[in-house]
Amino acid sequence: MLSKLSFQTQKKVILICFITIPLLLLFTFAYYPALELFRLSFMKWNGVSANKEWIGFANYVEVFSNPDIFGVFKHNFAYFVVGIIQNMLALFFAVILNTKLRGRNGFRLLLFLPYILNGVAVAYLFGYVYDTTNGSLNALLGSLGFGQLSQTSWLGNKDFVNYTLASVGLWRFMGFNMVIYLGALQSIPSDLYEAASIDGANAWQKFSRITLPNIYKIIELNLFLTVTGALEVFDLPFVLTKGGPAGASETFVMKIIETAFQFNNYGLASAMSVVLLLFVVIVLSIQRYLLSRGDD
Repeated sequence: MLSKLSFQTQKKVILICFITIPLLLLFTFAYYPALELFRLSFMKWNGVSANKEWIGFANYVEVFSNPDIFGVFKHNFAYFVVGIIQNMLALFFAVILNTKLRGRNGFRLLLFLPYILNGVAVAYLFGYVYDTTNGSLNALLGSLGFGQLSQTSWLGNKDFVNYTLASVGLWRFMGFNMVIYLGALQSIPSDLYEAASIDGANAWQKFSRITLPNIYKIIELNLFLTVTGALEVFDLPFVLTKGGPAGASETFVMKIIETAFQFNNYGLASAMSVVLLLFVVIVLSIQRYLLSRGDD
């Protein structure tokens, strides 16, 4: 039937099909669930009953007025701080491994390998590393003469448990960010550095005047990934601490899942998900505004 049509008509039909099918899939698995999530946020629903009670903004009032819910956001701050350090280290190693260093490909592979590992497997691995009595970290500190420090409960102290968990993310994702920075550095023409060397520029001047301006957009991309990852972290605290001690490492995503599947309050969990989405959009908008001013 399609062969009977003219070439231009066949072309239009094929183009429409190639556009319609992805849009249909996008609406089915992205837009519709998001709209349904927003609708459920105004409901009181246990996830099983066919009856959904409309309660208006009561769920949102509960989210912002209950410190046990909204206050959990402060636990994500540690992941943001460590994420910034992670980006600085990734850029540092990318700059070093972009030079003619002997064995640089091997070092690149070693730094990138942790990203390939499964997140749950990494969490279980570091569970043994941070174990108070038999952990390899405390054993190493004890052998180095740090007797008091070797008795530290890295996952049991509420003052720094989130930084302990965030350090696992640094080890795992630093290599991924390094590869992104490395790709950006290799796209910078070498002629710029040669011209700067002729003009007498030192290493820092080359980095600040040539490297940073040329990878500014990549830095912005990695910061975007860092912020979203810090706000949506789930697997590490869920596997290693279950939100403990005394809820000190519970993240907002863990609170959403607990509200939905443990307390069967899907309406409140939906409102929390919408708040998380809005919070991510606001933080990224502020980041985009600040970085765009710096770019100008």
